[in-house]
Amino acid sequence: VQLQASGGGLVQAGGSLRLSCETSGSTWNFNIIGWYRQAPGNQRAPVALLSNLGSTNYADSVKGRFTISRNNAKNTVYLQMINLKPEDTAVYSCYAFAGGRAYWGQGTQVTVSS
Repeated sequence: VQLQASGGGLVQAGGSLRLSCETSGSTWNFNIIGWYRQAPGNQRAPVALLSNLGSTNYADSVKGRFTISRNNAKNTVYLQMINLKPEDTAVYSCYAFAGGRAYWGQGTQVTVSS
């Protein structure tokens, strides 16, 4: 299983970014797929998760600003982020869970300047 994350960058507060996580197989193969983030000095924490039953789960701090979605044809999960804030600055990692184990992609840096 491979997870390839992309789409990070530097953006001003109030701006938008879209992260992509391309999987080596169908995203439906995973019970859960989504994004975690880790800011300097903090532990890695879930941001947005999508289950293969279609349910979504967002961190309270990103509700109303971040949207997770999938494109089945491209085996890709997206994280659309709008109204970004400096506190969203972190390394964002793609995560998936299947068959009783977790899988991680490489992180992509998101930096939001004030």
